Amino acid sequence: MIYAEAIQFLYGLRLFGAKFGLENTFKLAALAGNPQEKLRFIHVAGTNGKGSTCAMLESIYRAAGLRVGLFTSPHLVSFRERIQVNRQLVSENEVVRLVAELQPSLKQFPADHHPTFFEVVTVMALKFFAGQKCDLVIWETGLGGRLDATNIVTPLASVITNIALDHQQWLGNTLAKIAAEKAGIIKPGVPVVTAADEPEALAVIEKTAREKTAPLLKINSWEGQRAAVPNQNRSRSPTRRPSQVENLPLTGEHQKINAALALATAEILQKKIPVTGGKIRAGLAGVNWPGRLQLIQRPDGQKILLDGAHNVAGAKALREALENNFSPGKCTLVLGVLQDKDWQHICKMLAPLAGRIFTVPVASERAASANELAVACRAANPAAESLACASLNEALKRTAGDTFVVITGSLYLVGEALELLGHSPAAESERGLNEWAAAAQPAAARQ
Repeated sequence: MIYAEAIQFLYGLRLFGAKFGLENTFKLAALAGNPQEKLRFIHVAGTNGKGSTCAMLESIYRAAGLRVGLFTSPHLVSFRERIQVNRQLVSENEVVRLVAELQPSLKQFPADHHPTFFEVVTVMALKFFAGQKCDLVIWETGLGGRLDATNIVTPLASVITNIALDHQQWLGNTLAKIAAEKAGIIKPGVPVVTAADEPEALAVIEKTAREKTAPLLKINSWEGQRAAVPNQNRSRSPTRRPSQVENLPLTGEHQKINAALALATAEILQKKIPVTGGKIRAGLAGVNWPGRLQLIQRPDGQKILLDGAHNVAGAKALREALENNFSPGKCTLVLGVLQDKDWQHICKMLAPLAGRIFTVPVASERAASANELAVACRAANPAAESLACASLNEALKRTAGDTFVVITGSLYLVGEALELLGHSPAAESERGLNEWAAAAQPAAARQ
């Protein structure tokens, strides 16, 4: 088998759709020797900010000298981004080896209960991290938490970044229902850190933590820029030193809240994994997470901001960042969104900031129509030129003379932009691995 064949095999797993439930993942992990039992984890769930928080935690513990695994999704360009050790992507040869080693085990599942793409990749990651003898794994959920394939582990700490409306067709149409799915990663006696501040959602997380006797540390979002604020014994925590968040290279107030989460998590784990304040500061100062308010300056002086604001909460954070952290004046907006997102609301939030707007299709089976996006943007900002383009490449050509361009709306679009701008090796054939479709009705899966 060669790498291209391994990727093609993973593509074939998409035929089994995506579904909630832990039975297959437990069974496949057992057939692989239960590698999760050889590892320590920090499990991260939430609507937005999961990836950034994971990147910060990884950077902190790597700065402390640990060998750190990082499991995230979706990938921007290459599948290999999903599985990293000390920020080195899993090699093509390792992907081939892991696929080959799991293939015999997959034959032990009946056709109507075959593991999905994400279930297989989850166990691939566990096998790789165990083989690499990682000291710690930063472990991001895929979708939800309670019945997400990643939830077969018992972590040292659970982190829930925030709760907002997204993936309602899977997780429920209220904040309380979504919070119940995310809070499903809370384990008995395992400490929890959250920045969720919607009362309806926070009440669910608090109730779950009480039932599991899991110590809960809450980060007040309005104080996030000053770091972690526990709900009790405020004088104790060394993570509330403002200087530890000041030199964060990731832009936006929401990233300061994510940093506060990472700081608080490092604090509650000090007895199990000691990290000095200096290493924490070094880790945060060196964090890197592409595609989230990532500013690229081209040789001609043009500035392009890439941000995967793929839902309403993400669009709100992007809007606030544009208003607070970048030069005043109208930007040029390049927008592509998935159809199953609240794209009308996203257009209303972002279009008024732009002088020119180019809507584009996302390279996805679930792409929203560029024409429909353009109509929504014109309604939100009649003064701006709004034009639907056939591709992102066309939009980039049309914006060549503009000073400041914002490309946003989907992480898929951001990945394509990184390729076209020459900031990531081309791997277009692998971006499609992010696609998924339901294998069963979500309501039935949640019962």
